[in-house]
Amino acid sequence: MPHSFGTRARTRHMFAKKFRQHGPTHLSQYFLPVKVGDYVDIFANPSIHKGMPHKHYHGRTGIVFNVTKSAVGVRVNKLVNGRILEKRIHVRIEHIRKSKCQKEIIARKQANEAAKKQAAETGEKVDLKRHPKPPKEGYFLASPGQDGLITTIQPLPFSDLV
Repeated sequence: MPHSFGTRARTRHMFAKKFRQHGPTHLSQYFLPVKVGDYVDIFANPSIHKGMPHKHYHGRTGIVFNVTKSAVGVRVNKLVNGRILEKRIHVRIEHIRKSKCQKEIIARKQANEAAKKQAAETGEKVDLKRHPKPPKEGYFLASPGQDGLITTIQPLPFSDLV
């Protein structure tokens, strides 16, 4: 059989809705507040064929560069022959999700600003750098007996029982 290379080739599971997730798109998806500069995840909704991204961009994260009436322009990186190109694609709002990739960074920024403000009030130095997890602390194991004495185990002497 000839090999098919259509735009939706090999997307049997990718462009299928999950179990108990079928049905129409929620209206809140259409009111998704998206601004230029936001990080969004491209996640194709298989029930909406208009404005669907190519299968390569499914699951990718990009930055919004344009917002229109019913679509969003997204800058996405794509690996082509060993080099990374910045692609600009327009995708309808149904195929977009707000990305959570910046949550930890924003939370760390807020915590650092609060720590800086408190350090300025108290007049002490504060270390805002991230440090690798240190090794575990050493400890002593409790002895295995009830009385706390260490028992020595020795092998039995060999005896030929012939």
